Amino acid sequence: MQVRADQLLDRLTGSLARVYLVHGDEPLLTMEACQAVRDAARAQGYSERQVFSVDKSFDWQALTGASQSMSLFAEKRLMELRLPTGKPGTSGSEVIATLAATPDDDTILLVWSGRLDKRAQASKWVKALEQAGVVVAVYPLSSRELPGWIKQRMKQHSLNAGPGVAELLAYRYEGNLLALAQEIEKLSLLFVDDLVSVADIEDKLGDGARFDVFRMVDTCLQGDGPAAVRALTGLRSEGVAPVLILWALVREIRALAQMSAEMAVGKSESQLFREFRVWSTRQALVRTALRRHPRNRWYSLLQGAHRADKVIKGREPGDAWLALQALGLALSGVRLNAVR
Repeated sequence: MQVRADQLLDRLTGSLARVYLVHGDEPLLTMEACQAVRDAARAQGYSERQVFSVDKSFDWQALTGASQSMSLFAEKRLMELRLPTGKPGTSGSEVIATLAATPDDDTILLVWSGRLDKRAQASKWVKALEQAGVVVAVYPLSSRELPGWIKQRMKQHSLNAGPGVAELLAYRYEGNLLALAQEIEKLSLLFVDDLVSVADIEDKLGDGARFDVFRMVDTCLQGDGPAAVRALTGLRSEGVAPVLILWALVREIRALAQMSAEMAVGKSESQLFREFRVWSTRQALVRTALRRHPRNRWYSLLQGAHRADKVIKGREPGDAWLALQALGLALSGVRLNAVR
């Protein structure tokens, strides 16, 4: 049986299957799905847990032997097989298929795998697990799903997201759910049963320099060259690494270059905002920037970023901060010889 990750908890409320396969490339959601299986198993008396991690030297016969031996400390046990690559090989595939075909009433088998492509999902061992139990495919959240996930996560910590908070967090962390979860946990320590605002996020959470970098980039998108220079000077005085600033600038320029190219072939702004995860609070900024520069200009900016990268890494002569200033001013609309 195949179920979505958001359906798993409902499937764990009654009698448990003897086999579970959780696979995906979203670390937090995959870990939490596995933890949900562990918690349900423990609640139903499967108090012993054996963990097997597969690597190149893994002995599959040891797994077979462990499955056939009696539990030493409890009547019921959870056997957890960690398969990071999703490729057990011929021997492993046969062992897993055999375990799935001969389930033990006192044992639950939990297989935790990396992302499985279509070919892997059609393999013998996956089909055997699917026939014997439950297969949970974990996929990254889409741009539409992410703000809702953030709001729900905050509610779990007795927090309410004010206007723009979910969108701001989604933008800042680019869908990195592990980082988002950590920031929400920090919020729960700072605010109890309270409404969290955008100002609260920017002033009190995480690496303040990181947020200052994003504000500097937004200033460039607004077209305010002098303010961008002041922001960059402030970042330098705070000891922020030039490579972090360049990363933020390049991320924005690359996305805008792609959007500009797609607009040239007829895509609408609304389509692009959905595809590139441009939240409502930033759409005016992005729209202004797109209208400021023609398509070929964005690629010139990327070339300027490449030159700045060489200067920062010492591969070309020059001052890293002046290179960043030239790039920021060019993004703001100030024409400089350094970025043609």
